[in-house]
Amino acid sequence: MRLLIVGTLEGQLGTASKMAMERGASVTHVADIDGALAALRSKGADLLMVEVMLDIPKMIPKLRAEHFSIPVIACGIGTDPKIAAAAIRGGAKEYIPLPPDAELIAAVLEAVSEDNQEFIFNDPVMKQTAALAEQVAPSEASIMITGESGTGKEVMSRFLHSKSKRANKAFVAVNCAAIPENLLESELFGHEKGAFTGAVARRIGKFEEADGGTLLLDEISEMDVRLQAKLLRAIQERKIDRVGGTKPVDVDIRIIATSNRNLEKEVKEGNFREDLFFRLNVVNLRVPPLRERPGDIKALAEFFAEKYADVNKIKARKLSPEAIRILTAHTWPGNVRELENALHRAVLLASGDEIGPEAIMLPDGSGNLATGGALPAATPSAASSEPHAGDNGSVSDAAGAATQNAGGATMVGRTVAEVERDLIIDTLKHCLGNRTHAANILGISIRTLRNKLNQYQSDGVSVPQPGSDGGSSASL
Repeated sequence: MRLLIVGTLEGQLGTASKMAMERGASVTHVADIDGALAALRSKGADLLMVEVMLDIPKMIPKLRAEHFSIPVIACGIGTDPKIAAAAIRGGAKEYIPLPPDAELIAAVLEAVSEDNQEFIFNDPVMKQTAALAEQVAPSEASIMITGESGTGKEVMSRFLHSKSKRANKAFVAVNCAAIPENLLESELFGHEKGAFTGAVARRIGKFEEADGGTLLLDEISEMDVRLQAKLLRAIQERKIDRVGGTKPVDVDIRIIATSNRNLEKEVKEGNFREDLFFRLNVVNLRVPPLRERPGDIKALAEFFAEKYADVNKIKARKLSPEAIRILTAHTWPGNVRELENALHRAVLLASGDEIGPEAIMLPDGSGNLATGGALPAATPSAASSEPHAGDNGSVSDAAGAATQNAGGATMVGRTVAEVERDLIIDTLKHCLGNRTHAANILGISIRTLRNKLNQYQSDGVSVPQPGSDGGSSASL
């Protein structure tokens, strides 16, 4: 955990810094926002703890302008609710009153460091996969983690890092599908001041941030072929070139990559470099889908039920035997991510002393698992990581299938584009706005999906946000 503390607050943040270091955090201390930006450009960080009087509403846009996606915690002397509310409205994730409380500091660090890395398993199939991961973790070999969307590939990558010889160094993740193509090179390798419009200062990239530790290249199959050549050189030579730079920079990292696509097929089709595939695929770890490890469902469900009771500050309830039976019988095409969302809803919907079957709702709210509610027509395609509709910018084949399932009479008079749009939006709602999962179900690339959603939004169509049920739209 790399913590950047910004401000002084009469020495109280120094005390917080000491507490964080005692909990294993690597701490950097700067006096103001400009110092924070300079530190982020040169070192990076996993969490910012900022003095509340330093104008957080002004700081957040500066972070976004330079594409820093880092949680900000505001700190202030006392517990004035108006100050806390103003900080959170300004973009802070949380407010911590000072003088600091050791347990509160520990809880904040734990919440950030353990985000998306709970490794819960009980099924023999997953135990075998975890044992293999633990066996290869201490090596320096590059590892390719494959599996369907939502199976927990990033969780597995963090587990590998925690069991490696680099565990006390940085773990840095890059989602290759989420970063626009024209920015990904700078995000990976960094840039020099003036290298392009908006490059206001030198900034190190994720390779340099991860120096000495582990770099996760998440959804690497979405990386443009032209950038793959530069990535290959960086992995082979352990040297990178900042955008606009004049000399190479040495880096010492261990590479982990993930993909929910069949990369051997992508290589044959010319979408992925064969030499890069072999360089990354020294060890392959396949994370099985949830339907192949039913023994994990109960353990995961109980963990999520407790987690979201705590998140929503409501009484924790146990899952009833009937609820567990229903959860175990479901195929979970969205895998662990879908199960997590279902349990979050169940925690909110449950009444009484237990979480019963009536609270286990389907993602689109159309019914619940107890009553055998049908999944949307597109969902079965998620059962395989292979595309089902051609990744050629169209999901017309899938739209045609939906037309037949829905009944041809209801489609008469509608254009293919309209049916395709409704299928994409409905699938996105089903995935609670998760674009990677929706693209996998639809059998198209995340880039194609993003382009279509941009088009729909420009036409005034409401596009679901990640984590939403489709009730509101967001910029893409």
